[in-house]
Amino acid sequence: MNAVPKRPWYWVWAQSFLRISATLLFDIKMYGAKNIPRSGGVLMLSNHQSVLDPLLLPLPLFRPVSFMAKSELFEKHPSFVKLIRAFHAFPVRRGQGDVGAIKEAIGLLKDGNILNIFPEGTRSLDGRIGPILPGVVVVVRRAGVPVIPVIIDGSFRALRKGTTGIRGCPVRIMYGKPLNLDGLKSQEIVALIDKTLREMQAELQRKDAA
Repeated sequence: MNAVPKRPWYWVWAQSFLRISATLLFDIKMYGAKNIPRSGGVLMLSNHQSVLDPLLLPLPLFRPVSFMAKSELFEKHPSFVKLIRAFHAFPVRRGQGDVGAIKEAIGLLKDGNILNIFPEGTRSLDGRIGPILPGVVVVVRRAGVPVIPVIIDGSFRALRKGTTGIRGCPVRIMYGKPLNLDGLKSQEIVALIDKTLREMQAELQRKDAA
């Protein structure tokens, strides 16, 4: 069994600071974090509502999380690039079938890390889940690790695409149970991911309204 990658000191500090901040700003509530395995590679598949998502999704976890990030972010100031790389982000060229990024993703998972992918490929404009891109199936199949569906809801209101000011509003996160993808064809995997994320979002919204 792979060893659990440890969080560096700056990750622990940032995680603690962000959790306090998210509690104060967003009354953040998180459910099902126990569904994330304590060791070995894990692929998290989350919807994408805001640039805040990579900061909020790892908050209850005791392992660092890697993220694919659009390649344009790695063309910014060197200090910013150094920062996001320190927090385990790596570039992907969207819409171009980035073979290098896929290989890096699979390598990270096989080495026992947690990787989050946003299978919609871009942020939502209204909080609803967009179409699931079929490219995620390549990583799912080749990595051979548990696949955990994750829903974040409310972050699009906190910081919408195209805006800069953060609003204080409720944010909720739910980590689902591992998906059973054995024997499924590619289109069936995409359909199951889509169905599961939509059902989880509805459940999370019902939970919040109760």
